[in-house]
Amino acid sequence: MTQAIEHTCDLLVVGSGAAGLSLALNVADSCNVIVLSKSDMDEGSTRYAQGGIAAVFDSSDSIESHIQDTLTAGAGLCDEKVVRYTAENAKTSMEWLIGKGVPFDQEVDPQGNKKFHLTREGGHSHRRILHAADATGEAVQTTLSDSVKQHPNIHLFERYNAIDLIKTHKADSSCVGAYVWNRKKERVEVIKARFIALATGGGSKVYQYTSNPDVSSGDGIAMAWRAGCEIANMEFNQFHPTCLYHPDAGNFLISEALRGEGAILCHKDGTAFMKKFDERADLAPRDIVARAIDYEMKRLGEDCMYLDISHKPADFIVKHFPNIYRKCRSLGIDITQQPIPVVPAAHYSCGGVKTDLDARTNLENVYAIGEVACTGLHGANRMASNSLLECVVFAHACAKHIMQAKERPHTKEAIRPWDESRVIDSDEAVIIQHNWHELRLFMWDYVGIVRTDKRLERAMRRINLLKQEIDEYYSFFKVSNNMLELRNLVCVAQLIVLCAMKRKESRGLHYNLDYPDLLEHSTATVIQKETNSPTELY
Repeated sequence: MTQAIEHTCDLLVVGSGAAGLSLALNVADSCNVIVLSKSDMDEGSTRYAQGGIAAVFDSSDSIESHIQDTLTAGAGLCDEKVVRYTAENAKTSMEWLIGKGVPFDQEVDPQGNKKFHLTREGGHSHRRILHAADATGEAVQTTLSDSVKQHPNIHLFERYNAIDLIKTHKADSSCVGAYVWNRKKERVEVIKARFIALATGGGSKVYQYTSNPDVSSGDGIAMAWRAGCEIANMEFNQFHPTCLYHPDAGNFLISEALRGEGAILCHKDGTAFMKKFDERADLAPRDIVARAIDYEMKRLGEDCMYLDISHKPADFIVKHFPNIYRKCRSLGIDITQQPIPVVPAAHYSCGGVKTDLDARTNLENVYAIGEVACTGLHGANRMASNSLLECVVFAHACAKHIMQAKERPHTKEAIRPWDESRVIDSDEAVIIQHNWHELRLFMWDYVGIVRTDKRLERAMRRINLLKQEIDEYYSFFKVSNNMLELRNLVCVAQLIVLCAMKRKESRGLHYNLDYPDLLEHSTATVIQKETNSPTELY
């Protein structure tokens, strides 16, 4: 065994998106903070969020309306206390972002007064979406990153993978830090912390087709599960209805805000089809729209459907959606004249690490914020533009709780050294690559937009075999980024299927052909390991 390099801080934040950076900035005046970023600081799901953030700023809107819209979209599984807390704290949280310098779009009203331009998205009954053109996430990420870099108490560790939480052997169910993989120096290090916040985002990379960046491999969910945290509602995977369909498009998202501004989903010949699926037509919630597109593609044998906003004035389109316009134009699609080819893709994990209103998990000093968490806000389906809102609202709640408990002492016990004495460098990286592709493909085929019991059983059999192979590989070879991500993705896949098997109905984002109806009474799916065997102290 070799003693790993140790770092010490008051708060370890695993993840550098809107949730993690908001938390760091809220406690840094009184705490020493380390922010762990798996890639470069700005690479993550926040950066790619296009649409905006929901909050009541218009006098014709109301918090009660925001609450009711969220509850409706959540298909009966939202925690109403959490929804109310989020909606009531939305405006204050947005004012905090505005104070930090996030450049939300503004307009001049007829009286000559400046006000924020608010747009509308699917599931919302009012215009309440603050946005920075069609690149809101990038504006938020850039602003928060700049603030973090200027704060002397925040230390950024870029290109570090978190491996596992380190638990104390005491009966208090707490953690004392984490083992982390320094990708630049290819070595394992230890970060000791009084508090740990998981802000790693979701696990949509478990699917073959996703709008998410490569870093979205469910690391925080898997780490939390291995350490003994409760996990909830993993069966509810949101498939964004409209990702750009083009061989050179990558994971490019076509914002729901287009439909909020009048874009219409249609067939190749221009025939609109959403009215036959829902009276709200193109403004129906995402689960309904994604299933409708999937159904029409399969019914007609088409590779994609189309989203048409070309009936709007060209200058309006270019002004409101400059990034989407430029991206499509670079691929030979002029959205002012032509419809956009679109397909659904895995987009958001509504489930995750179960938390309370203070962002606390069931481990004493471990928190989870943002997409990695399951607060109860989204229920069975997240309403558009509530995700970045949740990041900031619960970052503030988490910070408040940490500040109240900040006198918690550091552990005085020695952490077990990282053991690399019996592992070697891998000469079989092809195994990781093969298992990676197999996992993502069968998850798409068997645990995608439409499921059956047989598909779920097939998926679980394959997951169990892959998990055995990967666990053996992990034990035998030195760690690497791809190995750590695959290990976590297999864990996330298993949690998704476990939760999906428990739900004997179709609700929100979970649609099972064997159980097409809603149960009269339904609750969240909460699972916990029967026995925990995470990395522990001596």
